[in-house]
Amino acid sequence: MKSISYILLFLLPIIGIGQETTAAKKSANNFKNYYNENKTQALYDSMDTIMRSHLPVPKIEEFFGALKGQFGAITNQEFIKNIDNNFYYKTTFEKGVLTLLLAVDDNNKIYGFTLQQYIPDNLPKLERNVTPMKLPFNEEWTVVWGGLTEEQNYHVAYNNQKYAYDILMMKDNKSYSGDAKVLENYYVFGKEVVAPCKATVVEIINGVKDNIPGEMNPAELTGNTVILKTDQEEFILLAHLKENSIVVEEGQQVNVGDLIGQCGNSGNSTEPHLHLSLQNVQDMNSATGAKLYFDKIIVNGEEKTEYIPVKNDFIKNN
Repeated sequence: MKSISYILLFLLPIIGIGQETTAAKKSANNFKNYYNENKTQALYDSMDTIMRSHLPVPKIEEFFGALKGQFGAITNQEFIKNIDNNFYYKTTFEKGVLTLLLAVDDNNKIYGFTLQQYIPDNLPKLERNVTPMKLPFNEEWTVVWGGLTEEQNYHVAYNNQKYAYDILMMKDNKSYSGDAKVLENYYVFGKEVVAPCKATVVEIINGVKDNIPGEMNPAELTGNTVILKTDQEEFILLAHLKENSIVVEEGQQVNVGDLIGQCGNSGNSTEPHLHLSLQNVQDMNSATGAKLYFDKIIVNGEEKTEYIPVKNDFIKNN
């Protein structure tokens, strides 16, 4: 599950801490208005010469479009801090919260900005699961992305998806047979997804259409989703489920092996697979991913305990 890549240009090294300036406040407010009103030329005109050369109007339009598709309009901004004239703002969108970082020069021109994950200072820390886990499926599946390095697992580069898994089914090194544009031709499509542990269902997203393979829906990033909460305050996210397949309800208690739904291709997904991750909080936008170990599973035909599956592993429950 890919996230939008946000722009980062020409931010100065951090040296000292200061207050919000009038120029920064005006620039932040202008950014909000330009974004909400699609005034890409106005944002371009507010940037310095160097930044303009790297970020022409067509690129700003592309950036605004991608950001709005995933997060919607900006509804509120709150100044956080100023570190060497890099001004941080908690920026609330219709569908999430990000940190806007603006760099403003002495001529009130923007020479750099970035939008990144907003992480409150008081969130709980989570390194790995304490609750014993089983795999959330009943047959042998294949790990497409998994492990602790970016080479094994691209999710490692994204704080809120860190150590997440993408898992599907393979036969003869292929994930489907026949026409690649037909969802039902994918071996994993419609397969049961089950609870990996005893937990409470705390959030459900349903009613998202499954994509035609090769297409994506970044506006609804995780697609049909179930989030579970364990007694140890661990949050497990199961994403890209099949449309209308979720059979649990928010507040419901589930045990190991209880049916959750079916594997699908909804959200920001190019082909049917299960996105599985462990988080420190329920909200994916502010979460930090944690290592998800499995208690006792079969990996490439051998039993493993306390194991983190890695890319290309064939895995099933013992």
